[in-house]
Amino acid sequence: MLVNDRRYRSMTFQVVVFILVMAGAWWLVMNTIHNLSLMGKSFNFGFLFQRAGYDIPQTPIPYTADDTHLRAAVVGLLNTLIVAVLGCIAATVLGVIVGVARLSNNWLFARLMTVFVEIFRNMPLLLWILIVYAVFTEIMPAPNAFRGDNPTASMILFDHVALTNRYTAIPTLAMTNDPGSLDLGARITFNWATIAIAGALIAGLIARRMIRDRAQAVQDRTGIRPVTWWQTLAVMTVPTLILIWYFGLHLEAPSLQGFNFTGGLNVSNSLVALWLALTLYTAAFIAEIVRAGILAVSRGQSEAAFALGLRPNRTMSLVILPQALRVIIPPLISQYLNLTKNSSLAIAVGYMDLRGTLGGTTLNQTGRELEAIVLMMLTYLVISLIISAGMNIFNARVKLKER
Repeated sequence: MLVNDRRYRSMTFQVVVFILVMAGAWWLVMNTIHNLSLMGKSFNFGFLFQRAGYDIPQTPIPYTADDTHLRAAVVGLLNTLIVAVLGCIAATVLGVIVGVARLSNNWLFARLMTVFVEIFRNMPLLLWILIVYAVFTEIMPAPNAFRGDNPTASMILFDHVALTNRYTAIPTLAMTNDPGSLDLGARITFNWATIAIAGALIAGLIARRMIRDRAQAVQDRTGIRPVTWWQTLAVMTVPTLILIWYFGLHLEAPSLQGFNFTGGLNVSNSLVALWLALTLYTAAFIAEIVRAGILAVSRGQSEAAFALGLRPNRTMSLVILPQALRVIIPPLISQYLNLTKNSSLAIAVGYMDLRGTLGGTTLNQTGRELEAIVLMMLTYLVISLIISAGMNIFNARVKLKER
């Protein structure tokens, strides 16, 4: 009956497959433990609390060679998240612009965007990372080229950014009235100004939602929606601007002192090259996703918008793109996941991300290859699941609601 009866057959097959999979997993685990014991090894994570003994050039949190391998792994994880977040944001903006431009009526402009997509999409990412890194290290001037009365190199963006062959000097935030920092231990501190501004932004978002709900209630009751844009703008900007003025926040541009730039933030060229290559490569795929989503919207939608008197740019932003999101979001999730995982290629340019710390130097020093690889796999899995969950929530909010 469990095999011939259609009511129970599928359940029987599922139980059998589950048992076989669990038995295979158990065999792999036991076989691994047995082989490790033959080699005189055990499976444990005690090495994470040993002294790391190596330096990391770019550290978002305080770190020295005397810290543990666990802290080194955390630094690598933060470096991975930094390049992943920056890459996703930049690739999305550039991909949307290129995808819309490919549908432009300007023949030359559309063909140029097509060339961009085909070039970056059909060449390996690792090659682009190496090319961009070579441009920064071989073509960019040395820091001392910015010295003297007649320098051979000059800063860009209103003399706020300096591109050199060693690093990229960018402005950093500075305060004239520093309120101090909150010490959480383990050399983790948060400036009170940052906490206050973040609190003001969160309170502004809550107030914005309350204003919107109140406006919706008035519209449901009277049929007239009150004008609330000025209230929303006030609650979102006024408290933050007051705090910025009170703390004296301003941009401190880098300046050349001796043979190096000081006063700003010197970002390693490995991070800049990796971020730029990931952005350009992923943007080419996102551009095609955006173009496919726009073409999936019925042409009658744009014609109806034109008939109502909407300009082409307003039609694209208010009519076409909102409807195209239901086609764009699912494959866009895959591109975000690919960008995050492709960041592990940072090892090619010496950027110490999770692969370079936990899966590189720590693994080689401790000989705990299995534990390091398992931790690295689980970390990437958790990051990917979080990205997928967040994008799926956003997709559920923007998809068409059937009546």
